[in-house]
Amino acid sequence: MTSTPSDTEGAFSRWTTRRWLRVGVAATLAVLAVLGSLGGWAMWRTSVITAELVDRRTPALIESVRVEEALVNQETGVRGYGLTGHTDFLQPYAQGVHDQEAALRRLRPLVAGDPRARADLAEVEKRAAVWRQRIADPVSATPAADARKITLERAAEGKSSFDALRQAMDRQQTRLKAERVASADELRQAVTLRNWVFAVIALVIVLVAALVFEGLRRGITRPLSRLGTAAREVAQGRFDRSLTGTGPADLRLLASDVESMRRRLVKELDFSEASRRLLDEQARDLQRSNTELEQFAYVASHDLQEPLRKVSSFTQLLQRRYGGQLDDKADQYIGFAVDGANRMQTLINDLLAFSRVGRVHNDHQSVDLEAVLGSVLDDLSVTVAETGAEITHDALPTVVGDRTQMGMLWQNLLSNAVKFRSPDRPPHIHVGAASADGMWEFAVSDNGIGIAPEFQEKVFVLFQRLHTKDAYPGTGIGLAMCKKVVEFHGGTIRIDPDYKLGTRIVFTLPAAGDRPAAPEREPQP
Repeated sequence: MTSTPSDTEGAFSRWTTRRWLRVGVAATLAVLAVLGSLGGWAMWRTSVITAELVDRRTPALIESVRVEEALVNQETGVRGYGLTGHTDFLQPYAQGVHDQEAALRRLRPLVAGDPRARADLAEVEKRAAVWRQRIADPVSATPAADARKITLERAAEGKSSFDALRQAMDRQQTRLKAERVASADELRQAVTLRNWVFAVIALVIVLVAALVFEGLRRGITRPLSRLGTAAREVAQGRFDRSLTGTGPADLRLLASDVESMRRRLVKELDFSEASRRLLDEQARDLQRSNTELEQFAYVASHDLQEPLRKVSSFTQLLQRRYGGQLDDKADQYIGFAVDGANRMQTLINDLLAFSRVGRVHNDHQSVDLEAVLGSVLDDLSVTVAETGAEITHDALPTVVGDRTQMGMLWQNLLSNAVKFRSPDRPPHIHVGAASADGMWEFAVSDNGIGIAPEFQEKVFVLFQRLHTKDAYPGTGIGLAMCKKVVEFHGGTIRIDPDYKLGTRIVFTLPAAGDRPAAPEREPQP
């Protein structure tokens, strides 16, 4: 069963980056190994031919020429001695014999591996031995008178013998020269082949490097670059940008994972956008409802003032005119009516004050809390004197806010501290102040009856009372108004649960940016 091109492409498409790199590195190493082998072979062949030419062919030719020179010197010396009888000619002959033997000793190993060169050398040595036996040795070994006679008698034989020796040496040198020329030509061819092999190796290395670079660019760099560009576009807000992967299987899987993440983000963003629009709509409805409720509370409390004043006035008039003239039940009912009208009047006034926080009194400026507290203490001087209360405070800072609301805040906190005093000890109230992280933290501490832990959050809710009106008069709006004032100014308010000597109410207000912060200090009990 043969595989189709689509099957092959499908198999390659499942290859990961690691597999592509492994195959690419293995193929590159194989190509480099083959090229290295070719280069090594070319270098080896060039070195072998060079060694053959330098170490054998050329030295053999040189030694052959030296043998010829030594034989020529011998022939010249013998002939001169034989013709003149002068023994001086024997010295070149003896030197020639010595040089011939030395040259032959060097030449024999050089031609040992070449049968034809050995045969030529043997022919030269044979001819030289014949010439020396018949001519050179007899002439050089006899006295001068006899040497001349032998020379003349064997002149023709000596000439023919030495000519044969010359011909043998010429044949030897011709063959050695031809072999040297052939080795030189072979060396030139080997060098040319070596250069071409290395040129091809260099070209193949460049092609392999280009293929590796292009493969990395197409298979890894370009897909990663495209994926990175698409991911950055998505990160910049183009959530409709689809991410498609190319290249190896793992890069396509990575692109698929990123695309899945993008789709999930799109779904989450759509859901968040829908939720935001719903929240915005609900916030607008809530703001409109709150505005309407505040307006309703203000209008209702304001419009109730006049009829309530009439009810209160006529009830009090009825009590003064007919008090004591009716029976006890009538006097009790009239007292209930007067008390209810007065409490209704107080409740309406408190509601008016609560609804005005942040709506009527909204003049933010630098407020000296020291002066505001002094004014509040003046207003509470009668109550403080009657109860024997002792009120102390730290040095108070200047904050940014509405002076009227700051006065309402101190008025409610201090009057509550005096109102909810302990029956067995005179009230002691301390106002502390400390700065931290750009905020001022204030603490109003008293030694009163305290607030149980389960009610410490409830007391800040509108109309929440912990005691009956007979025990402690009031409408239950004071701390709710304090919470509204503090939060309107960007602060928080709470009851310190760790304070056990009474009640400590802690609240924060932003520090005035143009005034230096006072030294930090712990609120005093």
